[in-house]
Amino acid sequence: MKPTLWTSRRGMTARSWMRGRSFSDLVGLIARLRDPEDGCPWDRAQDHASLRPYMLEEAYELIAAIDSEDDASIVDELGDVLLQVVLHSQIASERGAFTITDVIKAIAEKLKRRHPHVFGNASNDLPSIYRRWDEVKSRENQAEVTLPILVRARKAVFALAKRERAHVIDAERIGRTPEERAGARILAAVDAAWREGFDPELALQKALDRLAKETP
Repeated sequence: MKPTLWTSRRGMTARSWMRGRSFSDLVGLIARLRDPEDGCPWDRAQDHASLRPYMLEEAYELIAAIDSEDDASIVDELGDVLLQVVLHSQIASERGAFTITDVIKAIAEKLKRRHPHVFGNASNDLPSIYRRWDEVKSRENQAEVTLPILVRARKAVFALAKRERAHVIDAERIGRTPEERAGARILAAVDAAWREGFDPELALQKALDRLAKETP
């Protein structure tokens, strides 16, 4: 990959591309960038695997924009995330796998399937919603994912909280070795952050940022 091509493409922000344009215009624009004859060499060279770092990058930049509470930045970064979705869909469409229409249809069907209390007649109390959500997800064919450890910990404590509202993670009870007990204390901190309404990974990032600012 030539950095100049990436820099050039990034210079045309998703926000400027979409000013006064429709979603279908954006899909057409991405197809134009991927044109095999006179599209952008960088965009033409990409595949699903090569774009993985940029999906992560754009997600983190969107989080930073949200934290800044700058609406213009949020618009810009949401556009960059949308770009990734459309670009992946375009790449897939070129080999006849799926299109952006399939992506939209799939998420719409998933939302309706997971929200029968909104789109059907199911009860809408939280315990029932949580139970059905887990039941529906268990029936879906989802790929196995190795999550970052803090995300995995957050999901674990949330699952525990749904089953036991008054649960408290006891590090001494969970850990059988000094190392396990040390890990359990971290898990207890993740649980405490989640109970207070904070995402543990984002909270840790802010603490590290503060530490860096205050460290001589």
